[in-house]
Amino acid sequence: MFRIQELSRISAAKGRMRSLVQILAASAGLSALILAGLWSRTSHVRAEHEDEHDGDRSKIQIGFSIAPVPLDLKGKNKELVGLGSYIVNAVSECNGCHSQGPQNEFTPTGNPYLLRPPKGPYSGMKQLNPATYLGGGRDFGPFPGLQHLYSRNLTPDKTGKAAGGLTFHQFLTIIRTGKDYDHLHPTCTGAPNGACVPAPFNGNLLQVMPWTAYQDMTEHDIRAIYEYLSAIPCIDTVVAGADYLRNDCQ
Repeated sequence: MFRIQELSRISAAKGRMRSLVQILAASAGLSALILAGLWSRTSHVRAEHEDEHDGDRSKIQIGFSIAPVPLDLKGKNKELVGLGSYIVNAVSECNGCHSQGPQNEFTPTGNPYLLRPPKGPYSGMKQLNPATYLGGGRDFGPFPGLQHLYSRNLTPDKTGKAAGGLTFHQFLTIIRTGKDYDHLHPTCTGAPNGACVPAPFNGNLLQVMPWTAYQDMTEHDIRAIYEYLSAIPCIDTVVAGADYLRNDCQ
């Protein structure tokens, strides 16, 4: 009898041992699967991040290669400057509005809209005019209530700040909301006089600048644009009746 009981206990112990081994094996297998999943997910996220970083590197390189003016990189974030150039010159084409217009947006031989010799002067290579690049002064008037409405000077003033001395916070606010810090063309309180915009136009906002097309950009990209605009040469744009375009570069 004692022998039978002993054998039963041994058999039960072996059964418990087998169950424990199976549980441990299953647990180890599950842990391995979890670790494999975490590794795969981490690797995937890392790969996506690396791809995104590689994309920015490519944009930065292109940005520097297409910048039409010499850049002052002293005290600047070089990667932001390159990315900003890419956005300004390859994506947004800001100079089309923020120069004085088609008549001097390009150099005489760098206008791609003209014929090549012998019928035209185009050299076959686009070349923006560095003397007017992003200096503003294009006349978008007549605008309702206004005789003239000039695009702003985006080059840095003598302080080195972009767009005529704007802080980054001001620049960000303009892109996000269209706020006109100069308040040049308020909403008319009486009859239009050539210097105010009639209701329902909101004179507190920029009326021609397409800020609504850019307001959803990431702050990083907007910062890159600002950094680039801080690195380009100052231009003192002279237009009669628009002293706000002057930058006093000296």
